[in-house]
Amino acid sequence: MLVFCKDKILCKGTTCNLTEDYVLSRGNMNILRISRDLPAVWQADHPWVDVDGVERLALDERLLTLREFLNACDDSTRRIVTRAWQFRNWFRDVKFCSHCGGKLSPSTTDFGRKCDECGAMFYAPLSPAVITAVEHKGRLLLAHNTAWHNDRYSVIAGFVEPGETLEEAVRREIREEVAIEVNDVKYFGSQPWPFPNSLMFGFTAKYASGELKPDGTEISSAGFCSPEDIRRMNLPDNASIARKLIENFLRNH
Repeated sequence: MLVFCKDKILCKGTTCNLTEDYVLSRGNMNILRISRDLPAVWQADHPWVDVDGVERLALDERLLTLREFLNACDDSTRRIVTRAWQFRNWFRDVKFCSHCGGKLSPSTTDFGRKCDECGAMFYAPLSPAVITAVEHKGRLLLAHNTAWHNDRYSVIAGFVEPGETLEEAVRREIREEVAIEVNDVKYFGSQPWPFPNSLMFGFTAKYASGELKPDGTEISSAGFCSPEDIRRMNLPDNASIARKLIENFLRNH
């Protein structure tokens, strides 16, 4: 059973997969919701409990932020925690129907929730986003986002807009953020990213034309970096598809 406490996860030793008896017998947590209280169909997922605080941590226990935890665990654990985390947040943050204001109850047949009043069905939201490694003459385009408080650099990313294909979103985001055109857009892979509910679609692309110019709003600086430069830079966490795109570039150069 996973224990979520606000923006953190309770870990015992090196694991977050605690037994239900261990969690419920602690007696020093104010429990807000337990996935075991949901219909049977929901129990196919990894069980979780949402608490508003954990007192008196044992010597081998610690509370990790989601980013800290995802960066330290393997891919299979990352998928389990990401899924449970987003369902927990959805139950915590969305309680009523957006059509009529009625109360939402968990479906007994799938992972949806149904309005008790008008019968409208709702599902946990996903926000598709594209993230792209752009190459030019053996160098990789890296940029610094104005929202970051350190000197981290990463590849260009952005949300998909209604009516766009993923490839169109790739070209638009790069054009908007650094004013260049790209071609040879190829799919790389995908990753669920629970900050808060993104589904990241990774691509590679080649520089086609234009003069590199950061927009000054989202991107403060950008440039095509050599492999030697990249290895000295502050890069995204190992768990992210951004880092996987960068490491893929380095392996091939």
